[in-house]
Amino acid sequence: MQHDKDFESIEEHEHHHHVVPPRIYITILLALLVGTAATVGASYIDLGPLNPVIALAIAATKMILVVLFFMHVKYSTKLTKLTVGAGLFTFLILVGMTLSDYWTRAWGRW
Repeated sequence: MQHDKDFESIEEHEHHHHVVPPRIYITILLALLVGTAATVGASYIDLGPLNPVIALAIAATKMILVVLFFMHVKYSTKLTKLTVGAGLFTFLILVGMTLSDYWTRAWGRW
């Protein structure tokens, strides 16, 4: 039967969506709340030049959790992961170029 063959070929190309249990979302939510509390707590502690490093580390951790779980990149195709990785790589290049400009300027010599 031709109709059955067509239906089977359509089924083969359908994307299977991963079902995430609610406890995972609750766990990630609690981790994000702890990260927010850690950010606020770290802002009250004077660690000198380490303050921005700690704030960025906490922010990067929270960003990774959001991208992986709430945006479902963890369960996505390799193409989606490649796209996210390319965006991150482009962002790092732009930050690197900005920092190289900042560090090589002759401040106060003009």
